[in-house]
Amino acid sequence: MSAFVDTNILVRHLTGDPPAMAARATAYLASADELFLPDVIVAETVYVLESYYEAPRHQVAEAVRSLVAFDAIVTVDPALLLRAIEVYDIDRIDFAEAYLVACAESTGVGRVVSFDKAIDRVGTVDRAEPPEPAG
Repeated sequence: MSAFVDTNILVRHLTGDPPAMAARATAYLASADELFLPDVIVAETVYVLESYYEAPRHQVAEAVRSLVAFDAIVTVDPALLLRAIEVYDIDRIDFAEAYLVACAESTGVGRVVSFDKAIDRVGTVDRAEPPEPAG
């Protein structure tokens, strides 16, 4: 493994902003042998593209899919990340919750404890809320 890759390199590559840094980031990504992409950096990249660049959800999903498909990129579980992006894109829930859904599916746990009712849109897992305190 040559290095871990940070969000700012990915965002520069994906947005072309600013052009000089983007060119350097893209050239590096194209020439690197192996770069480790941690899941938390994927989450941060999604957040930056959504919040700062106001990119539409489908465009963010396609951008992340392109990163996972990059020859030099290595992730812990590419299928898990791709499933999280699919849930994020299709079921229109936040990436963190989509990631939880993908984790619940892949581990066979099948349940997510959350107050976020958007998770109910995904039919492959159950959402549970903590019970009201007794008394």
